[in-house]
Amino acid sequence: MPDFLCVGGGVIGALSLRALGQGTLLERGAFCREASWAGGGIVSPLYPWRYSPAVTALALWSQDFYPQLADSLHGQTGIDPEVTRTGLYWLDLPNEERALAWAKAHGREMLQVSATDVRAQVPALGQQFQRALWMPSVANVRNPRLGQALEATLRANPQVELREHCAVQRLEVRDGRVQGVHTHEGFLPAEQVVLCAGAWTAELLKPLGLALPVEPVKGQMLLYKKEPGWLKSMVLAEGRYAIPRRDGHILFGSTLEYEGFDKTPTQLAQDDLKASVASLLPALAEQAPVGHWAGLRPGSPDGIPFIGKVPGVEGLWLNCGHFRNGLVMAPASCQLLADLMLGREPIIDPAPYDPALRLQAL
Repeated sequence: MPDFLCVGGGVIGALSLRALGQGTLLERGAFCREASWAGGGIVSPLYPWRYSPAVTALALWSQDFYPQLADSLHGQTGIDPEVTRTGLYWLDLPNEERALAWAKAHGREMLQVSATDVRAQVPALGQQFQRALWMPSVANVRNPRLGQALEATLRANPQVELREHCAVQRLEVRDGRVQGVHTHEGFLPAEQVVLCAGAWTAELLKPLGLALPVEPVKGQMLLYKKEPGWLKSMVLAEGRYAIPRRDGHILFGSTLEYEGFDKTPTQLAQDDLKASVASLLPALAEQAPVGHWAGLRPGSPDGIPFIGKVPGVEGLWLNCGHFRNGLVMAPASCQLLADLMLGREPIIDPAPYDPALRLQAL
């Protein structure tokens, strides 16, 4: 019987199992091809000062850890997740004082700069912008390569088993303790089960009479290609952002749509995103995007994830509900989960994420 079984093969599931060191990882589709693949990879909430201390604690720990994680994965697998410190410009914010106070309180460098200064770094910027806040330390991670590196390092671990295209049909619980999971391949026993299935996690808890407030929230992205260095820094205005990759690809996103589990890209969203591209980086809008896709975020109240024991079911754990900041909070979330499961001193206070305080009976 494996000690640990993680349900969900995204970055959260992969990092959870990596932190635990052994066990089985089940993925209903292909490894790291849902929200973990579809996101932009900014290693910061879009507007970090608007979030609760619970989100901030996970985000800051992860930001500081990401370079170490990338170096470790690159060294182990030869696959570089490309954690790249490009910095981020917030353009024409309505309340700069709040953002600056947040940065000062958390020891993060944030500077007020003029639009002239921004254009020296980002010549393609739209002419309507007047000012910006600049945080030079913000990085982005090339999340598809992060997924590839995590898959490679887990497959190299003889104490880990990865199973793709293995959907969990239901949990087996008897006498208040989880026994394992039922899949189309049969029953898999496990002493400890971690649900980290993103937007699909709530569906697994319903048969147990538990209501998990996590729902799919669709986000659509566009991808452009320019020469490397055309865009040197990330830029963000009115919730839309552009992210440069090292090879010249530029991600632009994203939408926020409550459409259930439908992740079909739409022409309406593409047109809306293109209008934002034309405003933010007019020269980029002169060419057609080379990619357009959609993913499903695991939406949750206030964006605070559920990390910890499921009340009333011994051996069942959650690590889910990261909403828009799964990649941002993943390293800290998974380290915290492993600390709790292995009985270690937790890296941060686990109380704000405790499922026992936020789950409800159906």
